[in-house]
Amino acid sequence: MGMKNYILITPCKNEEESLPKLAESVVNQTIKPKLWVIVDDGSTDKTPDILQNLTSKHSWIKNIRLNEKPRDLGIHVAQVYRTGFDYATSYCINEGLEYNYTCSVDADIILENNYFESLIYESEKNPNLGICSGYIGNIIDGKVIWSDFVADLPSGGARLWKKKCFEATGGYLLTCSPDSVSNVKAKIRGWETRQFKHINAVSTRPYASAEGQWKGYKKAGTNNYFIGYTPTHVILKGIKLLHSKNKSFRNGVGLAYIYGYFSEYFKRAPRIDDSEIIEYYGKKRLGEILWSRVRSQKVKR
Repeated sequence: MGMKNYILITPCKNEEESLPKLAESVVNQTIKPKLWVIVDDGSTDKTPDILQNLTSKHSWIKNIRLNEKPRDLGIHVAQVYRTGFDYATSYCINEGLEYNYTCSVDADIILENNYFESLIYESEKNPNLGICSGYIGNIIDGKVIWSDFVADLPSGGARLWKKKCFEATGGYLLTCSPDSVSNVKAKIRGWETRQFKHINAVSTRPYASAEGQWKGYKKAGTNNYFIGYTPTHVILKGIKLLHSKNKSFRNGVGLAYIYGYFSEYFKRAPRIDDSEIIEYYGKKRLGEILWSRVRSQKVKR
Protein backbone atom coordinates (compact mmCIF):
# COMPACT_ATOMS: atom_id res chain seq x y z
CA MET A 1 0.00 0.00 0.00
CA GLY A 2 1.08 3.58 -0.61
CA MET A 3 1.90 6.34 1.83
CA LYS A 4 -1.16 7.30 3.88
CA ASN A 5 -0.03 10.82 4.80
CA TYR A 6 -2.41 13.70 4.19
CA ILE A 7 -2.72 17.42 4.83
CA LEU A 8 -5.98 18.98 5.99
CA ILE A 9 -7.41 22.48 5.52
CA THR A 10 -10.30 24.10 7.41
CA PRO A 11 -11.69 27.62 7.03
CA CYS A 12 -13.62 29.06 9.95
CA LYS A 13 -15.38 32.21 11.07
CA ASN A 14 -17.09 32.60 14.45
CA GLU A 15 -17.22 28.85 15.10
CA GLU A 16 -16.82 28.78 18.88
CA GLU A 17 -19.68 26.27 19.17
CA SER A 18 -18.69 23.90 16.37
CA LEU A 19 -14.90 24.06 16.20
CA PRO A 20 -14.18 22.16 19.47
CA LYS A 21 -16.30 19.24 18.23
CA LEU A 22 -14.50 19.15 14.90
CA ALA A 23 -11.12 19.40 16.63
CA GLU A 24 -11.92 16.47 18.89
CA SER A 25 -12.90 14.35 15.89
CA VAL A 26 -9.72 15.27 13.99
CA VAL A 27 -7.40 14.71 16.96
CA ASN A 28 -9.01 11.28 17.42
CA GLN A 29 -8.66 10.19 13.78
CA THR A 30 -7.14 6.73 13.42
CA ILE A 31 -4.79 8.32 10.88
CA LYS A 32 -4.05 11.90 11.85
CA PRO A 33 -3.06 14.51 9.27
CA LYS A 34 0.62 15.36 8.93
CA LEU A 35 -0.49 18.97 8.96
CA TRP A 36 -3.82 20.64 9.75
CA VAL A 37 -4.08 24.29 8.72
CA ILE A 38 -7.05 26.21 10.14
CA VAL A 39 -7.69 29.58 8.53
CA ASP A 40 -9.52 32.00 10.82
CA ASP A 41 -11.40 34.45 8.60
CA GLY A 42 -11.49 37.31 11.11
CA SER A 43 -13.55 35.71 13.88
CA THR A 44 -14.96 38.03 16.54
CA ASP A 45 -16.06 35.38 19.06
CA LYS A 46 -13.93 32.93 21.08
CA THR A 47 -12.64 31.09 18.00
CA PRO A 48 -9.12 32.64 18.24
CA ASP A 49 -8.82 31.42 21.86
CA ILE A 50 -9.83 27.90 20.83
CA LEU A 51 -7.27 27.94 18.04
CA GLN A 52 -4.51 29.17 20.32
CA ASN A 53 -5.24 26.30 22.70
CA LEU A 54 -5.19 23.76 19.85
CA THR A 55 -1.91 24.96 18.35
CA SER A 56 -0.24 25.03 21.76
CA LYS A 57 -1.15 21.38 22.36
CA HIS A 58 -0.51 19.94 18.91
CA SER A 59 2.52 20.90 16.83
CA TRP A 60 0.89 19.56 13.64
CA ILE A 61 -1.96 22.10 13.88
CA LYS A 62 -1.25 25.55 12.43
CA ASN A 63 -3.44 28.64 12.44
CA ILE A 64 -3.61 31.56 10.00
CA ARG A 65 -5.48 34.70 11.04
CA LEU A 66 -7.03 36.88 8.33
CA ASN A 67 -8.31 40.43 8.76
CA GLU A 68 -11.91 40.81 9.89
CA LYS A 69 -14.42 41.01 7.01
CA PRO A 70 -18.15 40.31 6.68
CA ARG A 71 -18.97 36.66 5.98
CA ASP A 72 -19.05 36.16 2.21
CA LEU A 73 -20.62 33.11 0.52
CA GLY A 74 -19.06 33.83 -2.88
CA ILE A 75 -15.51 33.61 -4.18
CA HIS A 76 -14.12 34.87 -0.86
CA VAL A 77 -14.69 31.39 0.60
CA ALA A 78 -12.44 29.94 -2.10
CA GLN A 79 -9.81 32.58 -1.31
CA VAL A 80 -9.84 31.57 2.36
CA TYR A 81 -9.42 27.91 1.43
CA ARG A 82 -6.70 28.76 -1.09
CA THR A 83 -4.78 30.67 1.59
CA GLY A 84 -4.75 27.51 3.69
CA PHE A 85 -3.72 25.22 0.84
CA ASP A 86 -0.94 27.56 -0.28
CA TYR A 87 0.40 27.80 3.27
CA ALA A 88 0.26 24.01 3.73
CA THR A 89 2.06 23.35 0.44
CA SER A 90 4.87 25.78 1.27
CA TYR A 91 5.16 24.45 4.82
CA CYS A 92 5.48 20.85 3.63
CA ILE A 93 8.18 21.82 1.11
CA ASN A 94 10.15 23.77 3.71
CA GLU A 95 9.83 21.08 6.37
CA GLY A 96 10.35 18.11 4.04
CA LEU A 97 6.91 16.64 4.79
CA GLU A 98 5.64 14.20 2.16
CA TYR A 99 1.99 13.35 1.59
CA ASN A 100 -0.18 11.58 -0.99
CA TYR A 101 -3.55 13.12 -0.14
CA THR A 102 -4.97 16.62 0.17
CA CYS A 103 -8.10 17.01 2.31
CA SER A 104 -10.53 19.66 3.46
CA VAL A 105 -13.16 19.77 6.18
CA ASP A 106 -15.60 22.51 7.16
CA ALA A 107 -15.63 23.82 10.72
CA ASP A 108 -19.18 22.59 11.45
CA ILE A 109 -18.39 18.93 10.70
CA ILE A 110 -17.96 16.04 13.15
CA LEU A 111 -16.07 13.09 11.64
CA GLU A 112 -16.18 9.40 12.40
CA ASN A 113 -12.87 8.43 14.02
CA ASN A 114 -11.81 6.42 10.97
CA TYR A 115 -13.20 8.87 8.40
CA PHE A 116 -9.99 9.71 6.59
CA GLU A 117 -8.49 6.24 7.04
CA SER A 118 -11.58 4.83 5.31
CA LEU A 119 -11.35 7.31 2.42
CA ILE A 120 -7.65 6.53 1.99
CA TYR A 121 -8.47 2.80 1.96
CA GLU A 122 -11.03 3.32 -0.83
CA SER A 123 -8.57 5.50 -2.73
CA GLU A 124 -5.82 2.91 -2.55
CA LYS A 125 -8.18 0.23 -3.87
CA ASN A 126 -8.97 2.33 -6.95
CA PRO A 127 -6.01 4.02 -8.70
CA ASN A 128 -8.43 6.11 -10.81
CA LEU A 129 -10.32 7.54 -7.82
CA GLY A 130 -9.29 11.20 -7.69
CA ILE A 131 -11.79 12.82 -5.30
CA CYS A 132 -13.99 11.22 -2.68
CA SER A 133 -15.97 11.93 0.47
CA GLY A 134 -18.18 10.21 2.95
CA TYR A 135 -21.93 10.65 3.31
CA ILE A 136 -22.67 13.74 5.40
CA GLY A 137 -25.86 14.27 7.40
CA ASN A 138 -27.14 17.38 9.15
CA ILE A 139 -28.12 17.54 12.82
CA ILE A 140 -31.57 19.14 13.01
CA ASP A 141 -33.65 19.21 16.21
CA GLY A 142 -31.31 16.64 17.73
CA LYS A 143 -31.66 14.15 14.86
CA VAL A 144 -29.36 13.39 11.91
CA ILE A 145 -31.12 14.08 8.61
CA TRP A 146 -29.48 12.55 5.55
CA SER A 147 -29.69 14.26 2.17
CA ASP A 148 -30.21 12.43 -1.12
CA PHE A 149 -27.24 10.21 -1.92
CA VAL A 150 -25.48 10.88 -5.24
CA ALA A 151 -22.71 8.35 -5.76
CA ASP A 152 -20.53 10.39 -8.14
CA LEU A 153 -20.82 13.68 -6.21
CA PRO A 154 -18.33 14.02 -3.34
CA SER A 155 -19.46 16.36 -0.59
CA GLY A 156 -17.61 19.63 -0.22
CA GLY A 157 -17.91 19.44 3.57
CA ALA A 158 -15.24 16.80 4.15
CA ARG A 159 -13.39 15.53 1.10
CA LEU A 160 -10.15 13.92 -0.01
CA TRP A 161 -8.18 14.41 -3.22
CA LYS A 162 -5.32 12.24 -4.39
CA LYS A 163 -2.43 14.68 -4.52
CA LYS A 164 -1.86 13.91 -8.21
CA CYS A 165 -5.51 14.67 -9.01
CA PHE A 166 -5.44 17.86 -6.95
CA GLU A 167 -2.42 19.12 -8.86
CA ALA A 168 -3.69 17.95 -12.27
CA THR A 169 -6.93 19.91 -11.83
CA GLY A 170 -5.27 23.17 -10.85
CA GLY A 171 -5.29 22.85 -7.08
CA TYR A 172 -7.96 24.70 -5.13
CA LEU A 173 -9.49 26.99 -7.73
CA LEU A 174 -10.46 30.63 -7.12
CA THR A 175 -14.04 30.46 -8.34
CA CYS A 176 -17.60 30.22 -7.10
CA SER A 177 -18.55 26.58 -6.36
CA PRO A 178 -14.88 25.44 -6.32
CA ASP A 179 -15.78 21.91 -5.20
CA SER A 180 -18.18 21.43 -8.12
CA VAL A 181 -15.62 22.82 -10.55
CA SER A 182 -12.96 20.53 -9.09
CA ASN A 183 -15.22 17.50 -9.57
CA VAL A 184 -15.77 18.37 -13.24
CA LYS A 185 -12.08 19.02 -13.89
CA ALA A 186 -11.27 15.63 -12.39
CA LYS A 187 -13.85 13.80 -14.54
CA ILE A 188 -12.69 15.51 -17.73
CA ARG A 189 -9.11 14.42 -16.98
CA GLY A 190 -10.10 10.79 -16.51
CA TRP A 191 -10.40 10.61 -12.74
CA GLU A 192 -13.36 9.09 -10.92
CA THR A 193 -15.27 10.95 -8.19
CA ARG A 194 -17.19 9.14 -5.46
CA GLN A 195 -19.26 9.61 -2.33
CA PHE A 196 -19.27 6.60 0.01
CA LYS A 197 -22.43 5.85 1.94
CA HIS A 198 -20.70 3.64 4.53
CA ILE A 199 -18.31 6.42 5.59
CA ASN A 200 -20.11 9.04 7.66
CA ALA A 201 -19.79 12.52 9.10
CA VAL A 202 -22.37 15.00 10.36
CA SER A 203 -22.77 18.75 10.17
CA THR A 204 -23.91 20.49 13.33
CA ARG A 205 -26.29 22.75 11.37
CA PRO A 206 -28.63 22.52 8.36
CA TYR A 207 -27.11 22.69 4.89
CA ALA A 208 -26.25 26.21 3.64
CA SER A 209 -27.40 27.85 6.87
CA ALA A 210 -24.31 29.71 8.11
CA GLU A 211 -26.00 33.00 7.17
CA GLY A 212 -29.57 31.68 7.08
CA GLN A 213 -30.90 29.13 4.62
CA TRP A 214 -32.72 31.62 2.39
CA LYS A 215 -29.50 33.54 1.79
CA GLY A 216 -27.52 30.32 1.48
CA TYR A 217 -29.76 28.78 -1.17
CA LYS A 218 -30.09 32.06 -3.05
CA LYS A 219 -26.31 32.13 -3.27
CA ALA A 220 -26.32 28.50 -4.38
CA GLY A 221 -28.59 29.52 -7.25
CA THR A 222 -26.33 32.38 -8.31
CA ASN A 223 -23.30 30.10 -8.09
CA ASN A 224 -25.02 27.47 -10.24
CA TYR A 225 -25.75 30.14 -12.83
CA PHE A 226 -22.11 31.16 -12.77
CA ILE A 227 -20.79 27.65 -13.52
CA GLY A 228 -23.27 27.03 -16.35
CA TYR A 229 -26.38 25.23 -15.08
CA THR A 230 -29.25 25.30 -17.58
CA PRO A 231 -32.67 26.79 -16.68
CA THR A 232 -34.26 23.32 -17.01
CA HIS A 233 -31.79 21.83 -14.54
CA VAL A 234 -32.38 24.64 -12.04
CA ILE A 235 -36.19 24.47 -12.25
CA LEU A 236 -36.16 20.69 -11.73
CA LYS A 237 -33.77 21.04 -8.80
CA GLY A 238 -35.82 23.87 -7.29
CA ILE A 239 -39.06 21.88 -7.56
CA LYS A 240 -37.36 18.93 -5.91
CA LEU A 241 -36.27 21.15 -3.01
CA LEU A 242 -39.79 22.55 -2.62
CA HIS A 243 -41.33 19.08 -2.38
CA SER A 244 -38.58 17.43 -0.35
CA LYS A 245 -39.52 15.73 2.92
CA ASN A 246 -36.03 16.46 4.21
CA LYS A 247 -36.29 18.79 7.21
CA SER A 248 -32.99 20.44 6.29
CA PHE A 249 -34.75 22.08 3.32
CA ARG A 250 -36.91 24.60 5.15
CA ASN A 251 -38.49 27.99 4.56
CA GLY A 252 -39.05 27.65 0.83
CA VAL A 253 -35.38 27.26 0.00
CA GLY A 254 -36.35 25.93 -3.44
CA LEU A 255 -37.76 29.37 -4.26
CA ALA A 256 -34.61 31.04 -2.93
CA TYR A 257 -32.51 28.77 -5.13
CA ILE A 258 -34.57 29.46 -8.28
CA TYR A 259 -34.66 33.19 -7.52
CA GLY A 260 -30.89 33.32 -7.08
CA TYR A 261 -30.33 31.64 -10.43
CA PHE A 262 -32.79 33.65 -12.51
CA SER A 263 -31.79 36.97 -10.92
CA GLU A 264 -28.46 36.40 -12.66
CA TYR A 265 -29.88 34.73 -15.75
CA PHE A 266 -32.20 37.58 -16.77
CA LYS A 267 -29.56 40.26 -16.40
CA ARG A 268 -27.10 38.09 -18.39
CA ALA A 269 -24.51 38.23 -15.64
CA PRO A 270 -20.99 36.99 -16.43
CA ARG A 271 -20.31 33.27 -16.18
CA ILE A 272 -17.15 31.33 -15.44
CA ASP A 273 -14.50 31.86 -18.09
CA ASP A 274 -13.93 28.14 -18.60
CA SER A 275 -15.37 26.37 -21.63
CA GLU A 276 -14.90 22.92 -20.08
CA ILE A 277 -17.13 23.77 -17.13
CA ILE A 278 -19.76 25.60 -19.20
CA GLU A 279 -19.99 22.71 -21.66
CA TYR A 280 -20.26 20.08 -18.93
CA TYR A 281 -23.11 21.77 -17.05
CA GLY A 282 -24.77 22.95 -20.23
CA LYS A 283 -24.76 19.63 -22.07
CA LYS A 284 -23.86 16.70 -19.82
CA ARG A 285 -24.65 16.96 -16.10
CA LEU A 286 -28.45 16.88 -16.19
CA GLY A 287 -28.36 13.86 -18.48
CA GLU A 288 -25.97 12.09 -16.10
CA ILE A 289 -28.32 12.71 -13.17
CA LEU A 290 -31.43 11.52 -15.02
CA TRP A 291 -29.67 8.41 -16.31
CA SER A 292 -28.41 7.64 -12.81
CA ARG A 293 -31.98 7.84 -11.48
CA VAL A 294 -33.21 5.49 -14.20
CA ARG A 295 -30.52 2.95 -13.35
CA SER A 296 -31.26 3.15 -9.63
CA GLN A 297 -34.96 2.48 -10.28
CA LYS A 298 -34.07 -0.57 -12.38
CA VAL A 299 -31.90 -1.90 -9.54
CA LYS A 300 -34.77 -1.46 -7.01
CA ARG A 301 -37.07 -3.49 -9.23
